[in-house]
Parts: sequence; C-alpha cells; structure tokens
Amino acid sequence: MRTAAEQLTELLGRIPESVSALKPTNDGWEADIEVLELERVPETTSVMATYRVTLDEEGDLVAYERTRRYTRGQIDRRG
Repeated sequence: MRTAAEQLTELLGRIPESVSALKPTNDGWEADIEVLELERVPETTSVMATYRVTLDEEGDLVAYERTRRYTRGQIDRRG
C-alpha cells in the first residue's frame, strides 16, 4: 500500500490520508484511499475524495478513479 500511496501522490499532487478499504482481486488488490482535495477552515468543511485504486500483484498502481467527493464532517448515510 505504501508504494501505491506514493504513486497516487505523484499523480494527484496530494498526500493520501487513509485507506478505507482493501480487498484482494484475481490480479492483485483493490483499495479505497481517502485524499484531502481542498483544505478549508473549519477543518470539518474541507473537501475530501475517495479514490479507488487497482494494484497488481507486486503492489504497483495500474489504475485509479475518483469515486466520491464529500466534506470531512459529512456522515456517510450509505448502508
């Protein structure tokens, strides 16, 4: 995950804050990574994004997509 996070940082120009999901796939791994997209004051109004990344068996990033944007203080109402 560290290697993938470093690669995502290079692509986005932002540092990932956390990994919210991780699961194995037939070809490697899939992970959801939370990234601070826009810092605001107060902090609870900062804009966050979830990126789904696909990693190969060695942990190298092969694909990514933004799946969600939300404010940091937002409660996830999905199931």
